[in-house]
Order: sequence, then C-alpha cells, then structure tokens
Amino acid sequence: MAGPPVSLSARDVGSFAYLTVKDRLPQILTKAIDTLHRHKSEFFEKHGEKGLEAEKKAISLLSKLRNELQTDKPIVPLVEKFVDTDLWNQYLEYQQSLLNESNGKPRWFLSPWLFVECYMYRRIHEAIIQSPPIDDFDIFKELKDQNFFESQESIIALCTHLQELMKTIEELDENQLKNEFFKVLQISLWGNKCDLSLSEFWEDSPP
Repeated sequence: MAGPPVSLSARDVGSFAYLTVKDRLPQILTKAIDTLHRHKSEFFEKHGEKGLEAEKKAISLLSKLRNELQTDKPIVPLVEKFVDTDLWNQYLEYQQSLLNESNGKPRWFLSPWLFVECYMYRRIHEAIIQSPPIDDFDIFKELKDQNFFESQESIIALCTHLQELMKTIEELDENQLKNEFFKVLQISLWGNKCDLSLSEFWEDSPP
C-alpha cells in the first residue's frame, strides 16, 4: 500500500518551494530588518537608549535567523515562553520523528515548505517579543496598511457585485451559481492585478 505523498519542500531545485525558501523568505527577513532600522529614531524617542538596544537585539536575532535559513541549518526550538511555544516545539519534534530513520534533523530546505514558512514568521515574532520595550512593534504594519488602501477599489467592486448577486441568488440553478462563483474569482484577480500583483503580495505579506 502506497504511503502518504511527500510534502512539497525546497529539496526540489527549481520548484515553487525551492524558490520560496532560497529567495523570497530571505527577502522578507531583509525587509523586516530594514523596517527596524528605519524606526530607530522612533524607538529612541519613545524609550531612549533602551529602545536603541532593543532595536539592535531584534536585528541581531533576525540576522541570525536569515543566516540559519540561507545556510540550511537545522530548525531549532523556540526559546521564549509564549502561549503557543510548546505547540510549535511539539510539532518540531514530530518533524524530527519523521527523519529519525535517516538520523537527519529538520532543516530549511528539507522540511515541508508550509511549515518552514510559518516557522519563519513565528521566529520573527519571537525576535520582537524578546526585545522589550519594542516588543509590541508590528514589523508588517506599514505594508498591511498600504495593501489595505491600495485594495479599496477592488474591494468595493467585489462588494457591489455580491450585493447585486444576493438579490437573485435563490433563483439561480447550479450552473448559474458556478458561473457567478467564477465571476467573483475574476473580480478578485482583476483587483490584485490593478492594485497589487499576487507575486508581490506573497513576497511581502505574512500568512
């Protein structure tokens, strides 16, 4: 009996997962580091020297994370005590158990792509919460605000279409419902092309 399919990972050179781990994730970390640099004065104004030290610590942790990723180091457990820390570390142990037969360790280019991407964002969060008094700083806030305002036109178009659809939806047969569903997809994709390409969204936004 065939076993479960192998998870998509960066071991497959040239695949989406490979390009994600090799190129996109380091770029996201670099932008996160740059964001901290740009807010250095703000941290100093709010917290004085403690703010500057916190900024340096967070940047150091993110730079270390980027190095671990780019050099395919083993994925390490989370160290701070947060509400979901144990769950993350338990899942890391599970990934380890899958590799025990080969005496391997979960690594960035070997482990499932979705896991390592989510893990990276969790490590970004860890770097910030380990750096008080800037531990409530949202590295992605500027980007989320920008994406929200740039998407308003497509959001309005989508809502307008759905409002009109709700007036007649109970009268539609199965084929008509399918057609309406594909129209909604087209509106969504059109909005992404106008405001923010899908590739740009995935390059810059957390899941």
